[in-house]
Amino acid sequence: MEALTKAERTRQYIIEQASHLFNQRGYAGTSLQDIMAATKLTKGGIYGHFESKEEIALAAFEHASGRILQLLAQTISQHQTAVAKIEALLEFYRNYLISPPITGGCPVLNTSVEADDTNPLLRASVVKVLNKMHRALQNIVQQGIQDGEFKATVNAEQFAILFVSMIEGGVMVSKAYGKPLYLHTILKQLQLMTEEMKA
Repeated sequence: MEALTKAERTRQYIIEQASHLFNQRGYAGTSLQDIMAATKLTKGGIYGHFESKEEIALAAFEHASGRILQLLAQTISQHQTAVAKIEALLEFYRNYLISPPITGGCPVLNTSVEADDTNPLLRASVVKVLNKMHRALQNIVQQGIQDGEFKATVNAEQFAILFVSMIEGGVMVSKAYGKPLYLHTILKQLQLMTEEMKA
């Protein structure tokens, strides 16, 4: 792997620092001054690498969501069977609120809530990530059906939609109340649904 140039390292540093800011404060709540304070760079130092705040926000979201997708992929790859993969994902989310990989919680949830009507480019990035999550879950369930772990009648697409939507909703409600109970209730329900799918 080639070493990054000084300019590439600076750009990456801005993205990393901004990803925590945007995830905690949102796009509207994060100013250029906030990014300057977090990076200790001047306005010119930042705009030497990015054309706009929106470009920084998109790169920051891609960085934050990429980190989540990477962790999810690592979690899945450690297991062979479809059931073990789903159980590993449920375990991953059990610890999600205690030690979130990105400061401020789930970047997919935070960005989707803010960008749904106000920022079409950010919204499109969120949809891309959600599509990847849905596809990954759907593939796991389809693998389970092929391997005889799950009943042939199971609807893989429907389960994937429910899984992702329920977890994102559980994270949102738990964050609002400041209690993990709501997400943990969702996780128990998803565990039951997984049990019911078994052949």
